[in-house]
Amino acid sequence: MSEAGAGRRRADSPAQHSIDEILAASRAGVERVEPAALPALIEQGAHVIDIRPVTTREPEGHIPGATVIDRLVLEWRLDPSSADRMSKGPEHEDLVIVVCNEGYYSSLAARDLRDLGFHRATDLIGGFRAYAGAEQPVAVEPTRSVR
Repeated sequence: MSEAGAGRRRADSPAQHSIDEILAASRAGVERVEPAALPALIEQGAHVIDIRPVTTREPEGHIPGATVIDRLVLEWRLDPSSADRMSKGPEHEDLVIVVCNEGYYSSLAARDLRDLGFHRATDLIGGFRAYAGAEQPVAVEPTRSVR
């Protein structure tokens, strides 16, 4: 990511923006991940976090090596200072790649993780559907699921 803090929210910014503006700001200066690159990044130790709802995960499958975490609790499970942090979670300097269905909601979640100090947090371009469409490996069951 070329700019520290890229896409972060600002308390002093105007309160009204379109979702397209918010999405563009969340992606500004961030190197997003192409689906074909994901398996190699997992092999190199990237933490892939799947925030898709169960209604799409079950019929569509899972990314081997990814951790499933409900979006509602994402920050609490990853924040190193949280009493509810998951075991063996990423550290602030680790690469964290968030995955949703089509690569929109994940951009917003990655922005929120950068606000928590995960300066390398990013997301998967096109989400799980682009990943599966690129004929990348898909598993029936999740590698890891954190509640």
